[in-house]
Amino acid sequence: MKQLFFYTHTCGENKPLEIYMFIDPLCPECWALEPIIKKLQIEYGQYFRLRQILTGKLASLNISKKKHETLANFWEHTASRTGMSCDGSLWLESPISSPYIASIAIKAAELQGRRAGQRFLRKLQELLFLNKQNISNFDVLEQCANEVELDLEVFIQDINSSSAAKAFQCDLKISNEMEIDEVPSLVFFNENIEDEGIKISGIYPYEIYVKIIQEMLNDIPEPTPPPPLEHFLKYYKFVATKEVAEVYDLPCKEVEKKLKKLLLQRKVQMIPAKYGTFWKYIG
Repeated sequence: MKQLFFYTHTCGENKPLEIYMFIDPLCPECWALEPIIKKLQIEYGQYFRLRQILTGKLASLNISKKKHETLANFWEHTASRTGMSCDGSLWLESPISSPYIASIAIKAAELQGRRAGQRFLRKLQELLFLNKQNISNFDVLEQCANEVELDLEVFIQDINSSSAAKAFQCDLKISNEMEIDEVPSLVFFNENIEDEGIKISGIYPYEIYVKIIQEMLNDIPEPTPPPPLEHFLKYYKFVATKEVAEVYDLPCKEVEKKLKKLLLQRKVQMIPAKYGTFWKYIG
């Protein structure tokens, strides 16, 4: 962790903190941060606004064939270490040649609202890491937009417009100004624009993020307890065992027992992945 230089920001939404989350859609560690982000939003979401910023670390590269094996191994290692499955064989079977379009698509989705952009990114990550879909393919991007119920006609217009490209360039500028050299990175700001932000790069235990929130608030707020499990599943629709375990502070084995009860009640569908299991809420 390190302190940052001054940076103009607005917290908005009457929340005292703003968190800039710097990610790359192809980064498996950004995907592995999902359980922690869900828990933070549930327990302390009333105190912060989350703003996702695309760094373009991989989008700016011409990914050559010699890097495919390295990327495949990195994906596999990250999945086995974090519990958030991703299938590195994508890079050996059908590698992505130009990830730039995926970043533009995310910004196009965000033009329909911040939450729409977050839903789109999540679905894009699922298609990429679990289903080995080529997210530089326009048909895949269109499928993703359709599945998260964006206005498809508007999305297609926006992805081909200058607005999405300019929004992505703005993200790259912010990444550069904040000296982001690793993803994922989170930068915490409070409502006093003269105060410095606090940057944390990589993935840390959940308690570290809570400590930063407490430091920024100069308070120890009471965390909001998680909702009943079925409510959680209904809201997020598709989650990993690891995500449920993180949010509810339970071992993965105990989580799977609870989820298998819902499976018998035909409320969820079990989706085996290369590493671990995902669960789709079907009601």
